[in-house]
Amino acid sequence: MQYVKNLPTYMVQRYLGWKATTYAENKAWYRRLADEGQRPRAMIISCCDSRVHVTSIFGADEGEFFIHRNIANLVPPFTQDGDHHGTSAAVEYAVTALKVAHVVVLGHSNCGGIKGCHDMCAGLAPELEEKSSFIGRWMDIMRPGYDRISSLPEDQRTRALEKEAVLVSLENLMTFPFVQSAVEDGSLSLHGLWNDIGDGSLHQYAPQSGTFVPV
Repeated sequence: MQYVKNLPTYMVQRYLGWKATTYAENKAWYRRLADEGQRPRAMIISCCDSRVHVTSIFGADEGEFFIHRNIANLVPPFTQDGDHHGTSAAVEYAVTALKVAHVVVLGHSNCGGIKGCHDMCAGLAPELEEKSSFIGRWMDIMRPGYDRISSLPEDQRTRALEKEAVLVSLENLMTFPFVQSAVEDGSLSLHGLWNDIGDGSLHQYAPQSGTFVPV
């Protein structure tokens, strides 16, 4: 595999700095995590967007969160079609093996995946309609959400769709039998959040009002 290169220098330097400080000061904790395994309290499903830094937002330590990231923080509906399902596998492992107490879907503002979904569904991005588009076929998950916000004024749709991505994912989570069972017996709770990356605010879905309210 001659096409694989060494790490960029800046990444090596940052690693060495971490190893000499954070790791060195917490060596016993890291060894305990390695020896005893992980016991995360929650699973966080967030976007791949580099501006969404889950551990920083919640001040989490190593071993506290089981984090899965994908384009637009989406969970597909449950299906057993024999294809590859990275997100479904992560949810299954978190709920059935790690026994997390919470699954949190974290959406955010200015999401490129959501913007692409909006444009695709509005007929403005024909390239995403192509069968060969991985992004387009992934964003098909969001079509029910787009249908719910398509009548809004154009300048409100994208932000509304960002929040719909959270709701669609929560709805799809409940199609997994093991998730539904854990929720119904009280061992698992689901949560929906939306983060404004510009002002740092965090909003949670309130089922009583059917809206997102500040945390």
